[in-house]
Amino acid sequence: MPVLVRPVRGRRDFRRFIDYAYERNAHDPHWIPPLRLSEHERLTPTKNPFFAHAEVELLLAWRGDDVAGRIAAIDDRLHNEVHRDDVAMFGFFEAADEDAAQALLAAAASSALANGRRFVRGPINPSLNESAGLLVDGFDTDPMVMMPHNPPEYADYIESAGYRKVKDLFAWLYDIEREVPPVVGRLALRVRDRERVTVRPLQLSEFAREVERMRAIYCGAWEHNWGFVPPTEDEFRRLATELKPIFDERCAVCADVDGAPVACAIAIPDINQALKGTNGRLFPSGVIRLLRRTRYIDQVRLLLVGVLPEYRTRGLYPLLLFELQRQVRGGGYRRAEFSWVLEDNRDVNQPAEQAGARCYKRYRIYQKALA
Repeated sequence: MPVLVRPVRGRRDFRRFIDYAYERNAHDPHWIPPLRLSEHERLTPTKNPFFAHAEVELLLAWRGDDVAGRIAAIDDRLHNEVHRDDVAMFGFFEAADEDAAQALLAAAASSALANGRRFVRGPINPSLNESAGLLVDGFDTDPMVMMPHNPPEYADYIESAGYRKVKDLFAWLYDIEREVPPVVGRLALRVRDRERVTVRPLQLSEFAREVERMRAIYCGAWEHNWGFVPPTEDEFRRLATELKPIFDERCAVCADVDGAPVACAIAIPDINQALKGTNGRLFPSGVIRLLRRTRYIDQVRLLLVGVLPEYRTRGLYPLLLFELQRQVRGGGYRRAEFSWVLEDNRDVNQPAEQAGARCYKRYRIYQKALA
């Protein structure tokens, strides 16, 4: 039976778009179902400020009366204002088989051409500030919070459509219980004293102010990174607000110089350990299961390490990570994932490897030139 691709129209189609990911991955023991409410809000223009500068067309693949896949065709005007590279994106990709995949990817390419773009890049869901990349190595473990997981065959589907790798993203796994070499501790303390740095935890009691401080560091530190688009104030606030309920003050440190924040390292508890088995629903029994499991979370994802450009040569990276490890160990956590990290980011990859971390997952972003 042929595959037809149609835009999402109405609430019923929208619900099918969200539900299909849960149906497609239901039998994968390592796929963690995100909260359906969060997915609903992420794809609703009135709930997600990303839509203020982007057009997102949700598409469903149909085989008769059955959904056979989904994709989002994304045109981010802010990305193209920043990078001027005429790139459209695709994301939220799921497909039952290669025929459905080819039909969906062709539809996303047609959407990009209609918007006058010369390239299509993905998967990006819906921006690099949220979730990005296709898992191509490391299928035997669960993903951590806000990291994707997908069937291995998706890489073949995408490459068969003419896409080629444009960038790989690494995830490093680190044993927090490892003893920090004494020389690292001495170096961190020396940097703190020499640079007159005050290292402090983030304060939830000043949540709004801390969010603005972290956004300033994030935008300054990542300004020249590949593909980076600074999140708007509303976008950053939305992400911070969504993560606030699982935030642990012991999992974040900020470095101030003369009272001004210049660097930060922020990790978040891996709520995926608690979400496993909930099917993305909190009711009727999901809330109880979630509350019971949160006490057993023993790993964190290092979401952000940022140092303002003018302070990068002052040794703040080892100081931040030394203090963060000390605090996180005190919280009972055992493992930390550094993700995601650009494959050519030597400032992070080399120290991570030297510290004994293991690159245990790899994600790929693809790109295709349009005729």
